[in-house]
Amino acid sequence: MRIKNIFHLSIAAVLLMAACSRPNTQIPVYVWQIISDNMDMDSLQHCFQSWKSHGITGVCIETRSLEQVRKASALAHAEGLEYHAWIPSMLRKGLPHEWYAVNRLGESSDQHPSYVANYRFLDPANPDVQEFLKQQYLEIAAIPDVDYVRLDFIRYPDVILARALSEEFGLEDNHEEYPPADYCYCDRCVETFLTQTGIDIRKEEKPEKVAEWAQFRCDQLTLFVDRMARAIHEVGKKVSVDVFPGPISYAEHMVRQQWNQWVVDMFFPMNYHEYYEEDLDWLTSVVAEEVEAAGHTPIMSGLSISESWQHPGQPRSLKDRGITPEEMETAIANSLKAGATGVCFLSPSRMSDEHWKALEAALKNLANQK
Repeated sequence: MRIKNIFHLSIAAVLLMAACSRPNTQIPVYVWQIISDNMDMDSLQHCFQSWKSHGITGVCIETRSLEQVRKASALAHAEGLEYHAWIPSMLRKGLPHEWYAVNRLGESSDQHPSYVANYRFLDPANPDVQEFLKQQYLEIAAIPDVDYVRLDFIRYPDVILARALSEEFGLEDNHEEYPPADYCYCDRCVETFLTQTGIDIRKEEKPEKVAEWAQFRCDQLTLFVDRMARAIHEVGKKVSVDVFPGPISYAEHMVRQQWNQWVVDMFFPMNYHEYYEEDLDWLTSVVAEEVEAAGHTPIMSGLSISESWQHPGQPRSLKDRGITPEEMETAIANSLKAGATGVCFLSPSRMSDEHWKALEAALKNLANQK
């Protein structure tokens, strides 16, 4: 009997020590990651195990096929991770020409993409686009281990670029709309707007100054999200969305997202301070705005990870100007104290050993402060 009791006490002690050594996961922490077509599922499971051990509670994964979603989501659940199936929405290639948005110059985004070659945006007001995407979302929602259908690129192209991107593309940071990136002026959108308002936007000398026209595009995205979210909710799954910061301070005038009007289950604002050439204090103010805009819907503050923090002084691209290990706790703390429910990192493939250690320490410190 004594040996049995000692054995039970020893097991309890081991379990207690293991629990104390794990990162505190009271704070929801997500990661975003794209997996390639040839990603080995054993390797992916190893990633999930590793991320979980560092304190990650959920994964947002972009895959190329339904079968990959099925396998990846099952592996995530096996590791106790929440699974968001990350789906690009408006940013697509290889679809019918008439489905694509048309800019102020009369150019279709599939033939004359703005800024970069892959900026081929669909028209969210096109009924064929809506039906095509709805069916894709429902196929994904039908997979048992998918917790959330996560919608990305629910927006128009950046009619106004973030400050750092303006510099990269050699454009003036004057907060003016860029005509080649001003969408959608297709016949259907122009005629619908004319019917609703009596304004022929193609005859306006400065269409970018017509407030009703800006609102019309915002409304098209809101109507699109409403239709997609209703369909996904009807089959018992939740909806999460990637959005620009704000929405009033950035998202609304940059990409037509009035996402405070969207009825979804979780927001992931892309609070990449480096794009706006801001410091980490900016997170406090922008997240506070987002939390107020979202109401009772959780905000997961999106943070990007720096890849080249070990090499100060070298020329750095935008993806290298993100969160360093030294900044990890401050970035998380600023988001949480402004009201965010949790955070999300882009992406785990950029995380160094130092980042992971800093994350574990930050989660422990911040949990103890509650």
